[in-house]
Amino acid sequence: MSIIKDQLGREISLKNTPKRIISLVPSQTELLCDLDLENELVGITKFCVHPYHLKSTKTIVGGAKKVDFKKNKALNPNFILCNKEENSFDFLPELEKIAPTYFSNVTTIQDSINLINDLGTLLNRRTESANLIAKINFKLNDFKAFIKDKPTRKAAYFIWANPWMVAGNKTYINELLKLNKFENIYNNMSRYPKIDIHKIRHEGDPEVIILSSEPFSFKDEHAMEIGSYTNRAVTVFGDGELFSWFGSRILHSFDYFKELHAKLESHF
Repeated sequence: MSIIKDQLGREISLKNTPKRIISLVPSQTELLCDLDLENELVGITKFCVHPYHLKSTKTIVGGAKKVDFKKNKALNPNFILCNKEENSFDFLPELEKIAPTYFSNVTTIQDSINLINDLGTLLNRRTESANLIAKINFKLNDFKAFIKDKPTRKAAYFIWANPWMVAGNKTYINELLKLNKFENIYNNMSRYPKIDIHKIRHEGDPEVIILSSEPFSFKDEHAMEIGSYTNRAVTVFGDGELFSWFGSRILHSFDYFKELHAKLESHF
């Protein structure tokens, strides 16, 4: 019997190491595969795009916000992996009728590392999780050395248009903005607030505007519209996966961030 608390403080009890796992979060699906658990993975969402071949080898059980409970149950899983931000907590009673359900809650890099450690313990991948954590810490320390002497720049990170929505505090995105020495002008707002772009100059006048590639597909016209209300901010189209996917995806983020800063330096 293995007992551990998930990141909401709920006790998860497993009689045996799970051999049939459902993941309802794309970044956690990728993490499971990087922990050498692809063979144990039986169900995923339609948004689980890494590794690319999973959609042709695993059963799609819905999306992060709309879960097909019948499909979940039919797969006879013995472990379901969710996330507080991606999945509705209202799912929990139905999911727990099917299998032990772990809810992650990741807003910092340390939260992400703790999740990797938890899954390594629960799913008998201690060596794999320890190796992954070591790689993340190595690249994190290298990036901190890289960013140390870079200037701090005021920034706004957009995730949606009409209504305009940004990343505020208590989000993993905000954590990575801080890591990059981007001072989030909406850090005084929680989660993903709607904002009025007409007021952006008065609410912080960012030097850098980042338009995320997900969940909304921003176009040049969006960049021009937002930019018109700033004092000549530099606008970049950012890779949403590398700013918002926790777990093993961050290993790809650090090199991307270095490239992003090199691109920005040419504008200042």
